[in-house]
Amino acid sequence: MARTYASFQPTPSSRLLIGATMFGVTTPCVTEARRYLEGRGYEVLVFQATGTGGQSLEALVRGGFLAGVLDITTTELADELVGGALDMVNFGPIETVPEKFRSRRLYKHNPTVTLMRTTPEECAALGHIIARKLNQARGPVALFIPLRGVSLIDTEGQPFYDPAADQALISALKADLRPHIEVHELDMDINDPRFAQAMARRLDELIQQQRPPASEQTDSGQAQTQQTQAPSEGGAVS
Repeated sequence: MARTYASFQPTPSSRLLIGATMFGVTTPCVTEARRYLEGRGYEVLVFQATGTGGQSLEALVRGGFLAGVLDITTTELADELVGGALDMVNFGPIETVPEKFRSRRLYKHNPTVTLMRTTPEECAALGHIIARKLNQARGPVALFIPLRGVSLIDTEGQPFYDPAADQALISALKADLRPHIEVHELDMDINDPRFAQAMARRLDELIQQQRPPASEQTDSGQAQTQQTQAPSEGGAVS
């Protein structure tokens, strides 16, 4: 999801900061989006979506340091729900997975990280949560939905491939979103370079639309923006 924030008030000459969330299964997407945005003159700060990463990102948002956010990896919402990439819940070593989840579809990402596939019911609940957060946004926001998988292991032939679960997520989102929320459904998976570029390009457009020309600088040298802050923790099917 692409968002801009009111508390950030850049000068026309400043290098704008973008925050992006990442996990191993969304790394190609974030890498490509970062490449595009840095080519446009932004500085991109990447945060691992492991709990502390999301908290650090939110702190920067509250402090007014970021011009926008690419919330590509909203997996922390899945952790809170049952406890994503929205197709997974994160645990530690496989032996630490709670007994009640041992029969679920598990994936050993590495010796210290075990992932659990979210069910269609859980995905629907996540969709409702994200829609509620997006509906509260007062500033520009765009939601991008990858129709062919929300992570590296959620594509056809991969261990977490589950079209029914993904569709439950998408349907819940679309059912609850207010009409003014901008939605882009792309027939590709999240790590397709074209998907990353589309998100990055739209974020750039949103920021530039909110940024006044140099002639509108105040006496203090700060640009006056019309951005209004969205909730610090939103989500997207990405």
